[in-house]
Order: sequence, then structure tokens, then C-alpha cells
Amino acid sequence: MLGVKHIKFDSSVYVVHYKNGKIKNEGRGLSFYYYSPNSSIVAIPFGTDDVQFIFNEVTSDFQDVSIQGQITYKVINPKQLAESLDFTVDVRGKYKTNDKEKLSQRLINEAQTATSSFIKSLNIKVAIRSATEVQDFIIKGLQASKAVQMLGIEPLSVSILGIKPTPVMSKALEAQTREALQQEADKAIYDRRNFAVEQERKIKESELSTEIAVEEKKKQISEKKMESEVLKTENERKLREMGIDADSSAAVKKAEADFIAEENNRKLRQLKTETDISIETQRQQFVDINIANKLKEADAKAYEIDAYMKIYKTMDWRILMALNNKNNAADNIALAFRELAENAKNINNLNITPDLLQTIIDNK
Repeated sequence: MLGVKHIKFDSSVYVVHYKNGKIKNEGRGLSFYYYSPNSSIVAIPFGTDDVQFIFNEVTSDFQDVSIQGQITYKVINPKQLAESLDFTVDVRGKYKTNDKEKLSQRLINEAQTATSSFIKSLNIKVAIRSATEVQDFIIKGLQASKAVQMLGIEPLSVSILGIKPTPVMSKALEAQTREALQQEADKAIYDRRNFAVEQERKIKESELSTEIAVEEKKKQISEKKMESEVLKTENERKLREMGIDADSSAAVKKAEADFIAEENNRKLRQLKTETDISIETQRQQFVDINIANKLKEADAKAYEIDAYMKIYKTMDWRILMALNNKNNAADNIALAFRELAENAKNINNLNITPDLLQTIIDNK
């Protein structure tokens, strides 16, 4: 139909559809058909947004500084914002006015108002180093501002990108800083040279002190040498005197020592003679005892043999042969033939053939 349009919005946009001055639809991310002659559509971005700003202020020493930064905010009440500013869109979804830029400018104005008094209380050098303090003043000023609260938005954060003086003042500060640094460098050179001179003086004093100490040591060494020579001479004199006394007493001591040595040698010879006699006496006693023991052993063996022989004398030789042959077949055959020979008179007839003998020999 003529005048019937369709429009669609993203989920980050809060939409209010007015028909004949009354709200027909509202919400986020709507999509609907409407009749354009009697409809009005308001679209408010429902999320966070950033506002870039830069404004100039004057310090306490009447120097201009430019403050550059960014404000991040969030729409928390889109209907309240729509009542304060015009966010009406056309059939293509484009804003009919530039009230969104007005919103950014209002935030910038509030930020400048919040920081103006603070910057005016600082000199140029302190101001250009006060970015953090300026940032805190702006965020606190925005959060406390009634104008911002009436817009239905909430400031989230503020970032100060820089606080800069004018180019002329910047060069002057650079020159001043450069001069101060040059003065510090000159002072460092002076201090270094002064330190070098002081160190050289200390070195020379140390060398002189060392020479004095060396001479003092040489003097002490010379005195010690003289004392040593005197002491050495005195000791040599005492040694000569002691040598004379020692020579006179040495002869007496030598005679006494010779007498004692001779007496000791005599006692040693006498002791050796007595020891030899004692050893020979003990040896003779040992030989006598040994002979007596051997005689006793011989008598004991003779008695033992005689006792054994008495037993064997009373035994028959046949028993002895039987005990001694140890089951020897040849001895037994010989004994048997001997018995046959002794009893031959009682044997009438005996046949012993070679085969019988061979059989007996083989089976022995």
C-alpha cells in the first residue's frame, strides 16, 4: 500500500514507534511495518559509546594547555534520553537531526567544567604532568552532574591522552629543561674534576705518608740490627767464658765417665759369665731328663711287646695263620695240603688231578 513501510533495527538499538502521537511499539531490535504519514520512530543506541574531546584551559601562570582525551558512557534510560534529545529516524533509519552530536558536546562541556578550576590552580609545569588527577576530576564531575543524569546515561570511564602546552611554550620548556640538564651536566663535570683533584691530593698524601713510614721502618730496622750486634757480642763473650769453664770440668767428667764405663764393662763380663754357667747347667739338666725319659719310654715299649708275645706264644699256629691270612684263598689251600700231609697215614686213597688244582686256583 502507498505509505506503508517496513523498518528493522539491531538489538543494540532501543526503538519507540509513535502512531498519531501515541506509543504503539517499543523495545530493542524491533522489526515492523508502519504507515509513514501518521508514524514517528525514535531509535536510541542502547549500549556503550565513546566521545573524543579536546579543549583548552589556562593555568595559574596564564599559559594555555590543550587537554585531549576520551569519555566512555552507557545509555541506561533510553526513553529519558529520547525526551531530552531528538533521535527520530526517517524511513531509511537515518537520524533527522544531529542531536547525537549535541549529546557528545554536552559531555565535553561537563568534562571541561569539571576540570577547569583544577587546571587554573596549577602552573604550566605541574599541569602537563597531572593527567591522572585531571582524569579523576572529570569522571567524578560527570557522575555528579545533574545534566548528565537527566540525559539517562552513565559515564563509565575517562582517559586522558595528553595535556600539552602551546608550541611556543613547549619550546621554551624544552629550552629551560635543556638548560637545566646542561647545568646538571656541567655540575657533574665540575664534581668529577673536583673529585679527581681531591683523589690526586689524597694519593700524594698517601705516598708521602708511605715514604715517612718506610723511613721510620728503616730507622727501626737499623736500631734493631745494632741491638742484635751488641747482643751477639755479649753472647759470644759469655760463650767463651762458659767454654773455658766447660774445658776444665770436661776433663774431670771424662775421667769419671771412663771409670764408670770400665766398671760397667766389668759387671757386664761377670754377668755374662754367670749367665753362660747358668745356661750350661740348665742344658745338662735337660739332657739328663731327656735320657731318663727315653729310657722309661723304651722300658714301656719292651714291656708292651713282651705282653703281646706272651699271648701269641700260647696260641696255636693254625689260629695265627687263620687270623693273618685275611681270607687269602692260596694260604687256605696251602694250609689244607699241609693238613693232608700230616694225616697222610690215615688216608687210603687221594686223587688230586691237574684239573682240580686249576679249578681251585681259578676260584680262589
